[in-house]
Amino acid sequence: MSTDTLTQNGQAAKRSFTDDFESPDFYQLDDLLTDEHKLIRSSIRDFVKKEITPYIEDWAENNQFPADIVSKFGEIGAFGPTVPVDYGGGGLDYTSYGLIMQEIERGDSGMRSTASVQGSLVMYPIYAYGSEEQRKKYLPKLASGEMLGCFGLTEPNHGSNPGGMETHIKDMGDHFLLNGAKMWISNAPKADIAVVWAKNQDGRIKGLIIERGMEGFTTPETHGKWSLRASCTGELVFSDVKVPKENVLPNKDGLGAPLGCLDKARYGIAWGVVGAAMDCYESARKYALEREQFGKPIASFQLVQKKLAEMLTEITKAQLVNWRLGKLMDEGKATSAQISLAKRNNVEIALNIAREARQIHGGMGITGEYPMMRHMMNLESVVTYEGTHDIHLLILGHKITGIPAFG
Repeated sequence: MSTDTLTQNGQAAKRSFTDDFESPDFYQLDDLLTDEHKLIRSSIRDFVKKEITPYIEDWAENNQFPADIVSKFGEIGAFGPTVPVDYGGGGLDYTSYGLIMQEIERGDSGMRSTASVQGSLVMYPIYAYGSEEQRKKYLPKLASGEMLGCFGLTEPNHGSNPGGMETHIKDMGDHFLLNGAKMWISNAPKADIAVVWAKNQDGRIKGLIIERGMEGFTTPETHGKWSLRASCTGELVFSDVKVPKENVLPNKDGLGAPLGCLDKARYGIAWGVVGAAMDCYESARKYALEREQFGKPIASFQLVQKKLAEMLTEITKAQLVNWRLGKLMDEGKATSAQISLAKRNNVEIALNIAREARQIHGGMGITGEYPMMRHMMNLESVVTYEGTHDIHLLILGHKITGIPAFG
């Protein structure tokens, strides 16, 4: 990657380098994919090479969210790929969805967050829990990128314990009155709508569609992030927001409703982070073959080969987990615990690979010349959001023993 970077009028300029990425496939998993899967992957890979990788280091360095990426994601079908075509989605299977997330996160975790929040946390609940009127009103515009959405669950005092939420609604007869706050919300500062979870007067969790422009609804941006810098993050603040009753999701409530959305998002993350791991591995492999010390490429040294071999092993294991999980998702058999295992394992191996790849690059590895530090910082958020590393461990422990260890 060239360091010749220009910034014009605050906009990131294109970097002059060639992105020739091809994903490792040590166990010939492509043989398990359909021609459609490979065509979708190729299409998204080409998109990432054209629209993301030439600019991403500058977006991250400048803490800039490229607003035009939203319509571009809509054009290529990155939003709601599993949502039926009748509502603007792609009508694709979960392996296709996973491959799309993998390719986008190979470009950047923040870019994948933008897409997966839109599809799994906004479009999915509207499709699965919403009325037909809500589906027709919002889903086509979300799918096309005409609208951007966000998902309001995490609160200032309630992260890993969403059931303790304080955001609440009061029935005022012809509408609900919404009060409370959410934080660490991807897409919030730019979102046109928010799918928000709040407790009613009986303590039951309900989902609501909140539209920008509703009086008392604000979305202050979160500043000072060292992670997901190309993604926009903010708060959702509700001060006596009047919510029409037709904006309540009618077909599911209780804590299981938002957790069902999180399962879909965690599945996408499990695939996505493998893309980040692949990017780091490929950069390290190429660098090791080019960089010479003591008169020969550092790829000839045993410890460098050990690092590369371990990276490839972990990527291959994660690919196998994802492929099988995709099949289970398509068959409606995947459990929350199975999704937790994949999310937890794959984020961990991606973080480890980013760190090892950085070491192979030596001092150059801390610069924007190579992608490892950006991936590493991003993955520090991914290991925490959508269920922390330790919480997923406890989900598995609960499944194994039948004894919940939360709280």
